[in-house]
Amino acid sequence: MEERAYWLAWSKVAGVGPVFLRRLQQHFGTLATAWEATPAALGQVEGFGRNTVERVVQGRAQIQPDKLLQQHQQQNPCFWTPADPDYPRLLLETPNPPPVLYCRGQFDLQENLGQTPMVAIVGTREPSEYGKRWTRKISTALAKSGFTIVSGLAAGIDTEAHQGCLDAGGRTLAILGTGVDIVYPPRNRLLYEAILKQGAVLSEYPAGIGPDRAHFPQRNRIIAGLSRAVLVMEAPTKSGALITAHLANDFCRDVYVLPGSLDNPNSLGCLGLLSKGAQVILNEGHLLEMLGAMPPIDATTEAVHPVSGQLSLFEQVPMPQLEPELAKVLQVVPAEPTSLDLIVQEAGLAAGSVSSALLQLELLGLVTQLPGMRYQRS
Repeated sequence: MEERAYWLAWSKVAGVGPVFLRRLQQHFGTLATAWEATPAALGQVEGFGRNTVERVVQGRAQIQPDKLLQQHQQQNPCFWTPADPDYPRLLLETPNPPPVLYCRGQFDLQENLGQTPMVAIVGTREPSEYGKRWTRKISTALAKSGFTIVSGLAAGIDTEAHQGCLDAGGRTLAILGTGVDIVYPPRNRLLYEAILKQGAVLSEYPAGIGPDRAHFPQRNRIIAGLSRAVLVMEAPTKSGALITAHLANDFCRDVYVLPGSLDNPNSLGCLGLLSKGAQVILNEGHLLEMLGAMPPIDATTEAVHPVSGQLSLFEQVPMPQLEPELAKVLQVVPAEPTSLDLIVQEAGLAAGSVSSALLQLELLGLVTQLPGMRYQRS
């Protein structure tokens, strides 16, 4: 319980995200110990420069962890931290899992332990009839075969995936870019309420937090991290679903793609994924056969969750294999804060490409964004 309070407290300190929390835990053993560390001791942690240490000292002075936990639970009665045994195991194994994961609905411990396989279905908010029909067919087939469907409650493919699963009597998880008490888009209110009865909604944002454009790319790492595989049904070249697919690949998850027509702009992102080695979905039976070949997760392994911050899977996560463009951008991001303009100049790429790469690198925990559009290597 004590360590749980400190996960929550540290998450409220400005400038300390999941990557810095991982380093604090590794350096001090527990976040409770880190909370009492002197400025000099904090300065010994990798990446903690003078400005970061000053922000931490100022932030800690305004927070009482035990009191914060009591107050926070009144508005957020259900949430997990990595100190809790119910924290989803697969998500914990990613480079930057949320320090606090809020939840609402019906929970299944077997899902959190990785014993019930979860598959994400993502895609465009404006699918064709072909995309809608096949999303329903795939979601229905997976639900009837015992898979839990993970998606983001967005309009379009997400909605079809959730609804197909519910209609088949299966379980589905909606990962939100808002607090778990906020329905976005509002027209999915009935779907949201049905999911609460037959699944759950999860978010890294506390109650009352509304939609924000920056939240949705961030939540995509949770969708990918929770799932054994990610299915992209329809996605144009600028779709957020492609971010989820790339993250899934970096997390060593399988990526499957529904093939589409060259005449359909919503298929171009999918065809691009296929050209890079994603698995093609030929039909429901073919997909179930491929998913059935995934090796089971060993429930007897000791490294399931950190125990009071002592046992950490963070240390076991290797540096992911990056696409050439991401690797090029990461190479020119220094350890000290650097402006976006300078990074664009050093990378020799278009500003839009660099911004997209920096976002993906931030989601992977490799780059940290600072105020004033500055970035530094994590």
